[in-house]
Amino acid sequence: MELSSTPEPPYYAVIFTSVLSPDDEGYHEAADRMLELVAATPGFIGVDSARGADRLGITVSYFEDEAAIARWREQPEHAATRARGRERWYDAFEVRVARVERAYRSR
Repeated sequence: MELSSTPEPPYYAVIFTSVLSPDDEGYHEAADRMLELVAATPGFIGVDSARGADRLGITVSYFEDEAAIARWREQPEHAATRARGRERWYDAFEVRVARVERAYRSR
């Protein structure tokens, strides 16, 4: 597994933290579709995601700017999938948006 490759800051991170409900039928297919869609969004940089055995998940999506985040948020299929997630797939979730000012890595 590799981490996303991001440019020099500044850029933005959308941090989606969730607890998956026991009724996750269709969730994984929808998540795969969302990755496919977000990758086609102008201004999208990359994504890092993990989900543990306790059903806690964290997905961090990176975008060039706030306009790119808005394009993703307003994408119709994404909006419909978010609604389905709220109704069915998530026991809890939170979205945070942050401007990345500094980044460094070990390779």
